[in-house]
Amino acid sequence: MNPEDISQRLELLRIEHRDLDAAIVALGVTVVPDQLQLARLKKKKLRLRDEIAWCEDQLIPDIIA
Repeated sequence: MNPEDISQRLELLRIEHRDLDAAIVALGVTVVPDQLQLARLKKKKLRLRDEIAWCEDQLIPDIIA
């Protein structure tokens, strides 16, 4: 993947991460939240965060101290 592709993927992942965050909040404020669905959304959000971190690492060059 070239840097432009990674940047585009990163932006899409960030949007999806924000959408999941909103869905988690919306599900959490219901009278009886579905705990299984809530747990699945949170796990997916964590996977997205890991992929976002990977993409960011690919865009930032390693600096040897």
